[in-house]
Amino acid sequence: MPIDVKNEVAALNLGGKIRQLRNQRGYTLENVSKMTGISKPHLSQIENEIVSPPIGTLLKISSALGVKISFFFQDSPGDDRIVVSRKGERTTVNENSKTNEFSNMGYTYELLANQFPEKYMEPVLVYMEHREVKDLVYNNHKGEEFVFLLEGKLEFRCADQIILLDEGDSLFFDSRMPHAYRGIGGMAKFIGVLFSLA
Repeated sequence: MPIDVKNEVAALNLGGKIRQLRNQRGYTLENVSKMTGISKPHLSQIENEIVSPPIGTLLKISSALGVKISFFFQDSPGDDRIVVSRKGERTTVNENSKTNEFSNMGYTYELLANQFPEKYMEPVLVYMEHREVKDLVYNNHKGEEFVFLLEGKLEFRCADQIILLDEGDSLFFDSRMPHAYRGIGGMAKFIGVLFSLA
């Protein structure tokens, strides 16, 4: 994985893009908070680049602002319909911030197609740490998710199910239900594909 994750996240300017789009739409932080269920203080921290938003949070924000999640990861709009994601050149986002209400999500993800404009799916390569059940944070967003486990063991939890995945296993589910993941016994590495119903 790239070493300087903090600088890569800063280079994305996620907070600035969110603020600019929110202002263009004429929305206040309170408006976006009501539309997403994310607190105003947390939205402010995201806009001020104090924390980086988890994928599910960014999906909620993009839906409220009327754009695809890919909007936030494009350097400039393009007409290319094919994107190659080279190893070592991908954008990496670290979710290990300890200063927000989601408090240490315990994973890092690499964007696998962030330069493709107006896409409906967001493929990511996720590195999920081992976590205790008490430390899990549940998230949800309108859409669907697909997971293919490459390495390690991964536990998926929702309200009424616990599913353990081994290397080579896959999972597909309706992501509107609150859900959480955790690596079991060490780091789990998986491909995730998020489909957003904006």
